Amino acid sequence: RLRDLGLEPRFLLDQRAVVADLQGGLAGGHSLLVRADIDALPIQERGEQRPYRSEVPGVMHACGHDAHVAIALGVARLLSQLRPEIPGRVRFVFQPAEETAGGAQRMIEAGVMGDPAVEGALGLHIWSGLPVGDVGVRDGAVFASADEFAIEIRGRGGHGAMPHQALDPVPIASLVVLALQTLVSRETSPFQSAVVTVATIAAGQAFNIIPETVALTGTVRAFTPEDRDRLLRRIGEVAAGVAAAFGASAQTT
Repeated sequence: RLRDLGLEPRFLLDQRAVVADLQGGLAGGHSLLVRADIDALPIQERGEQRPYRSEVPGVMHACGHDAHVAIALGVARLLSQLRPEIPGRVRFVFQPAEETAGGAQRMIEAGVMGDPAVEGALGLHIWSGLPVGDVGVRDGAVFASADEFAIEIRGRGGHGAMPHQALDPVPIASLVVLALQTLVSRETSPFQSAVVTVATIAAGQAFNIIPETVALTGTVRAFTPEDRDRLLRRIGEVAAGVAAAFGASAQTT
């Protein structure tokens, strides 16, 4: 579609990302970037009669990235028709790995913001809470940062009938999960928004054996760099402190 518009797309990140520049017909102007994320999620889409249903088994655009791609292509089409009247350059970026929270950084490292330097970037996300045709804007951040974390709590394994001879990491992990909830409710300003979510807990392989370790994973989301840095630091401190109170250890990455 980009080639049909007279653009020359190039590939980055092992051909997982696409970049195309539209050079305006007027001298001067600015260098802007229009970004769309393109990755899907490992979810089976239901509704066989829906015309937009995913054609790939076990994969669907559950977060609307197919719409983002269509919107960016639509912008490219309109601007290509107006190219003689446009000063400067517009770079269209189709970014992978948004769902894993690392794609944007890899695109930056691949040089997408340079040659020449991008002066401003435009992006959007569809939102089911808005009526069709409405656009929501605000000053400051619209969506939060997203960081992953992993915690390994290490105790001492043993038989379920003899817990006194073990150091059970399962109840310790439960207390860590509860303690992490206070990082937002008790330590974050009520005038700011943040989220700490523990999404997976994995421990043990047998119903009657106390495991040696418990693994927790989750995400941190914040609207300011200060809250982001503090929450990431405090997750490690809280996990280590709770584990130490029971004679166990916790490693956070």
